[in-house]
Amino acid sequence: MKTWEEVINEEKEKDYYKNLEKQINSKYETSTVFPPKEKIFNAFSKTQIENLKVVILGQDPYHGFGQAQGLSFSTPKEIKNPPSMQNILKEIEDDLKRPSYCLDGDLNPWAEDGVLLLNTILTVEESKPKSHHKLGWEIFTDNIIKYISQNCKDIVFILWGGPAIAKTKIIDRSKHHILTAPHPSPLSSYRGFFGCKHFSKTNEFLESIGKKAINW
Repeated sequence: MKTWEEVINEEKEKDYYKNLEKQINSKYETSTVFPPKEKIFNAFSKTQIENLKVVILGQDPYHGFGQAQGLSFSTPKEIKNPPSMQNILKEIEDDLKRPSYCLDGDLNPWAEDGVLLLNTILTVEESKPKSHHKLGWEIFTDNIIKYISQNCKDIVFILWGGPAIAKTKIIDRSKHHILTAPHPSPLSSYRGFFGCKHFSKTNEFLESIGKKAINW
C-alpha cells in the first residue's frame, strides 16, 4: 500500500491541485489563514495509513485565532473547547460512562491511536467559515476518501451532519463500517447526535474484527 506522502504527491500532480495550490498560497500571503501552513496535512502526519482504523470527517478548520491544528474538531490544550467539542466530550461521557481521555479538546491521542481526523476543506480565512469552499479541497479530500475505500478494509467512517453523510456514496459499504448522526454543533446535537453511541459502537466493531479499541 502507498504511504500518505505518495498518495498526496500523486494528487499534487493533477491540474485541479496545481490551481488550488496557487490560490491557497496567495491567500496565505494576503490574509490570515488557518491552520498554520505547515499543519495543513497534519491529519496525515499523525495517522499513518497502515495504522488507520477510523475516519472522523469534519467540514472546515476552526476560524478563530489559535484554534485550528489540522485535525478535525481538535484544538490545542490551551484553547477553550468550542461548543461542538464540548458536545463530543459529553457524548463520550454518556456513552462510555466515563470522561474522555481528551478533556482539553486536543485530539492528538486519537490521531496517534488510528483515527484520521479529516476535514473536507483543509484551510479557512480568519472569521470566515467555509471561505475556502469550492477552491478544490473537496476534490482532494474526496479522492483521499475514495483511496481509503478502495485500498483499505474494515475502516469505521464516522459521519456527522449532512455534508459528511453525503460522502457515503463514495465509500464501499461492503468493505467498511459507516456510522451517521446529526452534527455535534449546538444547532443540531439534540436531533440525534446525543445518544448516537458512536464511540462504543466503533470499539465494539473494532474488537469484533480483532483490532484494538480506541482510547476515546
